[in-house]
Amino acid sequence: MSAIRRFEVLPEFRDAGVVLPQRATAASAGYDLACAEAVAILPGAVALVPTGLRAWMPPEEFLAIHIRSSVGTRRGLALANGTGVIDSDYAGNPDNGGHILIALRNLGPEPVSLQRGERIAQGVFLRYLLTSDDAPGAARAGGFGSSGARA
Repeated sequence: MSAIRRFEVLPEFRDAGVVLPQRATAASAGYDLACAEAVAILPGAVALVPTGLRAWMPPEEFLAIHIRSSVGTRRGLALANGTGVIDSDYAGNPDNGGHILIALRNLGPEPVSLQRGERIAQGVFLRYLLTSDDAPGAARAGGFGSSGARA
């Protein structure tokens, strides 16, 4: 799949009304990502919001996940990890089939309810560079957050 860049609805979400992400305008960099299920996030809490999607991309790319500005300013939500990074080998992992989950933290004093289909983030496909002495570790063996920390 090295030349393919696309989103795909996961099999378990095909009957849930999940739609493929679209760019809002011809000049938009990001593809809008929406909730696949309704989610409530308590004040100070973090929730992994399902999108029902996976993304395929060439090995030299990643999908950067950013909060939609209206979700941050009007709803008081932020990405718990600052910026999400979906690696090209995430789509085929055995743990969750590459399900893109959006980690949101509620910074406000009240619970926030997100509805199914509500656009919460945007994904931007980007290329990255490697150092001349790059020596990557083993192949991916799991899902969300599975690449782990090195000592």
